[in-house]
Amino acid sequence: MDGKKLEYKGEEALKEIQRLTTEANKVQEDLLKAILTRNRTTEYLRKYMTEGASMDDDVLVFKQKVPVITYKDICPYIQRIANGEDSSLISGHPIVEMLCSSGTSGGEPKLMPTIAEDLDRRTFVYNMIMPIMNQYVTGLDAGKAMFLYFVKAEMSTPCGLPARTVLTSYYKSKHFKGRSRDRYNDQTSPDEAILCDDSNQSMYCQLLAGLINRQQVLRLGAVFASALLRAISFLERNWVSLSNDIRKGKLSPMITDSGCRLAMSSMLQSAADPRLADEIENICSRRSWKGIVCDLWPRAKYIEAVVTGSMSQYIPALEYYSMGKLPLVCTMYASSECYFGVNLKPLCDPTHVSFTLLPNMGYYEFIPLSKNETYRNEEADEDEISSNKLLVELVHVKIGCYYELVVTTFSGLNRYRIGDVLQVTGFHNRTPQFRFICRRNVILSIDNDKTNEEDLHKSVMAAKKLLEPYNALLVEYTSYADTSSVPGHYVIYWEIKHYTVPAVCIDKQATSPLGPKVLEDCCIAIEEDLDYIYRRCRTNDKSIGPLEIRVVKAGTFELLMDLFIKEGASINQYKTPRCIKSDAALKLLKSNVKACFFSPRNPTWFP
Repeated sequence: MDGKKLEYKGEEALKEIQRLTTEANKVQEDLLKAILTRNRTTEYLRKYMTEGASMDDDVLVFKQKVPVITYKDICPYIQRIANGEDSSLISGHPIVEMLCSSGTSGGEPKLMPTIAEDLDRRTFVYNMIMPIMNQYVTGLDAGKAMFLYFVKAEMSTPCGLPARTVLTSYYKSKHFKGRSRDRYNDQTSPDEAILCDDSNQSMYCQLLAGLINRQQVLRLGAVFASALLRAISFLERNWVSLSNDIRKGKLSPMITDSGCRLAMSSMLQSAADPRLADEIENICSRRSWKGIVCDLWPRAKYIEAVVTGSMSQYIPALEYYSMGKLPLVCTMYASSECYFGVNLKPLCDPTHVSFTLLPNMGYYEFIPLSKNETYRNEEADEDEISSNKLLVELVHVKIGCYYELVVTTFSGLNRYRIGDVLQVTGFHNRTPQFRFICRRNVILSIDNDKTNEEDLHKSVMAAKKLLEPYNALLVEYTSYADTSSVPGHYVIYWEIKHYTVPAVCIDKQATSPLGPKVLEDCCIAIEEDLDYIYRRCRTNDKSIGPLEIRVVKAGTFELLMDLFIKEGASINQYKTPRCIKSDAALKLLKSNVKACFFSPRNPTWFP
């Protein structure tokens, strides 16, 4: 990282955070100068920079002349490098690999250029997590961590550069493999299980390792909440086999990966443990899995996973499986383009998570937005922002205001629109803290309506409360704008799980089935919670038809995840798309529909 120290521990790490956030403006200006010093002679920046200018002039020219861009603007340069042209098209250091974005939030996967020292920056952020956590949770050095990590089989560009997900890149790097094996890095999963390309075998072995060490696990989780819930679903299907492995001290023949077999057989061979197998069977064979996480890992102190943005959908399910006893901790904010920041108050309510952007990760700028502009399409406002006069620097954002994040990196992204909408919640020293709101380019639209991810999520969350009296849980949802008929209408796919409650808690209403009226009421509840324009189009203009909820079979959203993984998404980075754009995904969803329900009336609308 330009000769800067990579690994900080304990108080030293906390002091570095204090320094960075106190000197945020200077750190940002120095970082921009360093980026321009290295990259000003690239083909891309030469179009805007003045030859022979001073560094201060370079900074001024950059801010005045370099345009704000989206992926379509930088894509031709990235493709040229992928095809074998020199990295100097965009970067002063060699591009060593291309990082594949998940592609499930807003469309097709993107290739992001990365240089060797980018791994140093990611490791720097990872190394800040435990010093922050240790301020709030004690004794984490007295046990193990059960984190479920997965890699994705990598590809190559035409010129031979690796093309892989950002997490696969990190897990296969010397930074991860050579990490210090101190008391805070004692994980249940062997590296061989994490690095297995077969996600099912990897999941099996990581869960097996976690069960073997169930009494030592003090923290558990996955990168995204969706991956952790997938693991619980996998456990529901495979706990008998897992407990048999532990009982016999012999690994299931379904594990054929040589690395996994060697590592897990070594872990099992010391001795069979029938007592431990009985404990696991007694817990997993219960009728209700409410609180299963606490029962299987009784010493766990928190669950770590991304639960912001669209991942907040999974908070009720995680609380169900943990009885609400374990804090849900979201530690960091990152993307394929750049690692941005950390959560300095990790035990806060998950709906109040704010991230402090670390000013040494990238050069940040912000496009101001009003709250009702968060859905505005990327292409729709290019002329408006091309003058760059709208851009706000990191230390000049205002509390309560909404912004779209723009980043400049050493690897060749210059004033690149990330697509994330953030709201400023406060400051830590001189550095702002942000709440993640949504991705701007994920919308539903039939007519003049523009429903963004946040508004859709809020509406679905309001409607799902109607399921609670019937002991039903909304497991997952997605949507699409059905324009096959006139007028078009919103379709929401729901997967619903019925769970059991103790007999003493059961009343007449709770044992009633979910009849059509309940789901119709859910339809109207969603519509009532959508914005004024949608309700006007529905009620007054008649340009949008009644909203439809299609209930799908159990496991449908796992099949959807499998489909996207098969098409190139990573299990680590997978996020259920809240607006379906894939024909194959729509076909899968439609083939698993059990019942359809329509809004029974127009939503209220006031002119």
